[in-house]
Amino acid sequence: MNLNKILLLLISLVVFSACVQDDDFKTPNVTIVEPTLDGPVVTMSSVAGQVAQSGGLHLFDFDGASNYMEGYVISTDEGGNWFEELIIQDKLENPTVGIKILLDVNPLFTKYDIGRKIYVRLQGLSVGDIDGVLTMGIISNIGNAEKIPAFSEEETIKRSSESGTVVPLTLTFNEFSNDKTNLFVKLEDVQFNRDEVLGADPKTFASEMSDSFDGERLLESCTTEGSVIFSTSTFADFKSLNLPTTRVSMNVILSKNFFGDAFNVVVNSPEDITFSSSERCDPIELECGLAATTGTNNLFEDDFEGQSTNSLISGNGWTNFIEAGSEGWEAFTAGGTNASQGVSARVGSFNSGDASTIAWLITPQIDLDTNAGVTLNFETSSSFSDGSEMEIVFSNDWDGTEAGVTSATWGLVSDAYVTQDNDFFGDWFESGNVDLSCGSGQIYIAFKYIGSGQSDFDGTYELDFVSIDAQ
Repeated sequence: MNLNKILLLLISLVVFSACVQDDDFKTPNVTIVEPTLDGPVVTMSSVAGQVAQSGGLHLFDFDGASNYMEGYVISTDEGGNWFEELIIQDKLENPTVGIKILLDVNPLFTKYDIGRKIYVRLQGLSVGDIDGVLTMGIISNIGNAEKIPAFSEEETIKRSSESGTVVPLTLTFNEFSNDKTNLFVKLEDVQFNRDEVLGADPKTFASEMSDSFDGERLLESCTTEGSVIFSTSTFADFKSLNLPTTRVSMNVILSKNFFGDAFNVVVNSPEDITFSSSERCDPIELECGLAATTGTNNLFEDDFEGQSTNSLISGNGWTNFIEAGSEGWEAFTAGGTNASQGVSARVGSFNSGDASTIAWLITPQIDLDTNAGVTLNFETSSSFSDGSEMEIVFSNDWDGTEAGVTSATWGLVSDAYVTQDNDFFGDWFESGNVDLSCGSGQIYIAFKYIGSGQSDFDGTYELDFVSIDAQ
């Protein structure tokens, strides 16, 4: 009996050796056959148009004929930065519309590689503006979009044999708009904020103690105004990697945050980030801290009570300069939940139609050499500032003319507090007693507004009780 078992084993080994000539086990080639569709193909633009024409409804049900929407995959969950979401856009190059598809399947990258053309059967699906981006799924009992169930995947999504290279759409921050979300975008010459990556504790993509669900980092442009949040899932494979410290270019998918009120950018993997320069473009900073006391020698002040409401701020040594757009700093009064403090100053780009709004309100010259212990105080409020920004900047070399504003060197007064978008819009916030004494020479202080007429960048800032004092 034992001899028979030995003989059987020897025969099996010979047969196995004959069948396997080497150890080159390759994955067989999978040929994708172009699917046969049982209905007409419609564009993603037409689907987006139906959403726009839906009478204000966020979602509507495709319960008619079995139309198919075609698009190209631009996301991958291979690195863990996307989960049960498939982002597609209408064209490989120069896209005009993108849609997020919710799908209860994981992983997705094994079937839907980047650049793969797919057809989505629309019957029984819904699409609408969910958290600021076009999102497709099945309609729930509460009128929201839910994930397409796994058992419906094969009948809902058909892979085409067509696949190509996705060419990113180059954009700057101020070109972001709602209709460009869910698109594959290239950002050139950007960097992470110095507080995120410089110093003793540089941040990772998304593995800090404070990161919950997503790590959110501030990304700045070295060529244009503004910044954007760079978001990474805490489930991403690369979450523990340190952020780049230098200037980079990156290919991202433009999205919105959880609340749908601010733009976010998301990478598929760190391979989408390429280094562009070993130098950084950080601004000059006047960073003296906060002073313990305020001197009694007033050098400049304005509570705007002498200004004419609904007119541009003028007089008292102010320079009110509109660098871009049509909006400048004006005097106003208002009651209600967002009241002025008597007469106050404000600037905003709501309903302006401006592609870009940049407005400056600049103080008279202040001599830091002949005055000791100089401090700056002011108060700010905002009316849904959104993605617009207000900065406090200074210059030692401005020539005092409007023509010279943009050619002068301006740095940040980084210790001054300016109201944030998450502050209650009805409150006024003090700047703190900002110490300017570590500076030197003759300086100008400017309140600079950056926004646009787009709904995500058209916020309003209010300013009052500006005072510069010395000992």
